[in-house]
Amino acid sequence: MRKNTPYSLRMLASVLLFCAFAAASASAQASDGQKAALQTNRTPVVQEPVRARTPAAHESEVRCGGFIEQTAQASAGQIVGGYEETERRLFAQSNFVYIDAGAQAGMREGQEFTVVRPRGRFSSKFSKKGTLGVYTEEVGRVRVVHVRDGVSVAEVTRSCGDILLGDLLRPYAPREVPNARAAGILDTFAAPTGKQTGRIVLARDGRETVTRDDVVFVDLGAEDNIKVGDYLTVFRPEGHGELINFGDEMVANSRRDYASNELGGGGGFSIQSQRVRDVDGPKSGKNVLTTKRKRSRPPVSRKVVGELVVLRVEGRTATAVVTRTAQEIHTGDAVEVQ
Repeated sequence: MRKNTPYSLRMLASVLLFCAFAAASASAQASDGQKAALQTNRTPVVQEPVRARTPAAHESEVRCGGFIEQTAQASAGQIVGGYEETERRLFAQSNFVYIDAGAQAGMREGQEFTVVRPRGRFSSKFSKKGTLGVYTEEVGRVRVVHVRDGVSVAEVTRSCGDILLGDLLRPYAPREVPNARAAGILDTFAAPTGKQTGRIVLARDGRETVTRDDVVFVDLGAEDNIKVGDYLTVFRPEGHGELINFGDEMVANSRRDYASNELGGGGGFSIQSQRVRDVDGPKSGKNVLTTKRKRSRPPVSRKVVGELVVLRVEGRTATAVVTRTAQEIHTGDAVEVQ
């Protein structure tokens, strides 16, 4: 505005500019407020979180557990050599091995096979079924990378242990892995379900005591309507697997009448002594014996020691993994379908 403009006109122009700026600001604030109100009144869309699937077993248990098959299956070939056989006799992941089957037997590049090692027919003193089948170890997986007429080259893509010449091949197939249950406390006083019962007849690597994530084999299979994903309770029936033999013992030293000393074991009223049958009679009377009390007591709860989930089912047996334990589990412990 030029300097020769009257002072009153300059003041009027300034007031008009200020009013215009204030009106624009108020309009913007009102617009923002309306948008916020609309967003507030709008029904929110809540998306359910995607829950990750948690498997009940690791790859090492699913693919390396082994099985007891009722009848041995035919193989697609066997490992007869290796690229580094002059330097080694045991083969593992990333090694190249030779298979005694080639294009004439239908081998193709990219085929995958499970490497198995049958160990022979198996029976157990814990099972009433007699011979349960052929115990077979799963020792790895290979993929064919080169094919000739009568021989193929395969790369070991996974090894569960040392792979040997003579190990057999089975076609690889995807395997169902059951979902894990929500973590919780094992009910050690769970009542029986009345469903099928069996025994743990063997553990992987021949272990006699197992714990969580160990693979075991039970004498329940397809003939017992067992399915992959079934959970089994591991328990010990009353009197099964006792580690302490009470006998008909009586703490003789505690029955002596003389004063407490090392020989007397605390005198006639030692806390080591059994209860006398006739509490109104003399302390030297007949005692209540542990074994007699156990024989005449009412039924008590079985001892629940763990839980299994079934990973693979054969005709007379199933492969399972320990999911929860209350204490160590032994070969021979009983199982029941939950």
